[in-house]
Amino acid sequence: MASQQQQQHPVRRGKSAATGRSAAAERRNLLTVCRFSVKTLLDRSCFETIDDTSPEFTNFVSILENILSHKMKGTATWFGYESPRSFWEYIRVACNKVPHNCIRSIESMENVPSSRAKGRAWIRIVLMEKRLAEYISSALRDIRITRRFYEDGAIMQGEEGVLLADTLIGLNTIDFSFCLKGEALDGSCPAVIDYTPYLKFVQSADSISSDEEEMRTMGSSGSESSTPDKTATAASIFTEQSSLFSKCKRFEQKYRMALEQKGYLEELVRLREAQLSEAVSRNKALEQGLADTQLAHTLEKQQLEYIILELQDQLTILKNNDIRSRQELTAHLTNQWPSPDALDTNAVALDTLQDLYKKRMEQWDKSTSQGLKNLLEPPQIQRLEIQPRSPKLPHSDAKK
Repeated sequence: MASQQQQQHPVRRGKSAATGRSAAAERRNLLTVCRFSVKTLLDRSCFETIDDTSPEFTNFVSILENILSHKMKGTATWFGYESPRSFWEYIRVACNKVPHNCIRSIESMENVPSSRAKGRAWIRIVLMEKRLAEYISSALRDIRITRRFYEDGAIMQGEEGVLLADTLIGLNTIDFSFCLKGEALDGSCPAVIDYTPYLKFVQSADSISSDEEEMRTMGSSGSESSTPDKTATAASIFTEQSSLFSKCKRFEQKYRMALEQKGYLEELVRLREAQLSEAVSRNKALEQGLADTQLAHTLEKQQLEYIILELQDQLTILKNNDIRSRQELTAHLTNQWPSPDALDTNAVALDTLQDLYKKRMEQWDKSTSQGLKNLLEPPQIQRLEIQPRSPKLPHSDAKK
């Protein structure tokens, strides 16, 4: 039993190691083909607008769906089985905190019923917004939600997720144009990756020569019954034909490469010329605007100078009027005010008048007080006081 267990442990270790190598190779293959797909999209965008009809874009979407669905956990059902889950469910939860996100607008789309179709619509919308890398980076930062949706060893849980976000940044330079209605959003179609555009075998010159030698050997072995002259002639003809064929193939490849480079350079030159013409038109518009601004500034400056001169003239006139008014007021006050001699004479006359007034007032007070006394005394007293003052009568009259 112990020997059997010891024999089983290496087998298990070998299986786990093989499983780990296959998982790493799968992640590496997906990231590599995704990088190639991004490069092909960048190259194609130099010549035409990328839309749903571009085979490069269709392949890129399939690659991205496979990456986002790599080792995604399923949902448990009533029967205990796990049903497959779409990557849209993860994106909807993990990218909900992205500012100005399009999650709600996609959820409210009526022509996109399934979860896979909503995920494909999300890919197209964020590519048109040039924010795919931003969404992926925001989702990767939420580690708790990522672990809830993905198993261990998934691309979105390892360093490959960060590399994926860095690779997708290059797509922000491409102007995409998509229609969110049609067969492209059909959730029933699976995402299949086409690897043939990224698989290219170039035969070197050494391999061609070795093939020629093999064909020559085969020809010589097949023609042993023929005469030596005929064999040599046939071999030389075959060699010349094969060499010419190989040269023609090389020239054809070089011609295609040169033609592609020529088309790329022509398109690049056309874009640069369009940018140059646009820059020249903008420069002319800016120069015209600068000239108009300088003219308006000159006119405003002249108007301000004229206003300043006019205000200075008005200020000078007001100063002169003020000085003249002061002089006239001083002369008027000087003429109205009496001289010092007249003031002395008037002062003496005033003193005399005051003395006369005082004397008159004293006399008036005395007479007034005497009259009041006479009015207040009784009549008898007045008679007694008046009799001594009456003239004396004759003695005979007095006796009577």
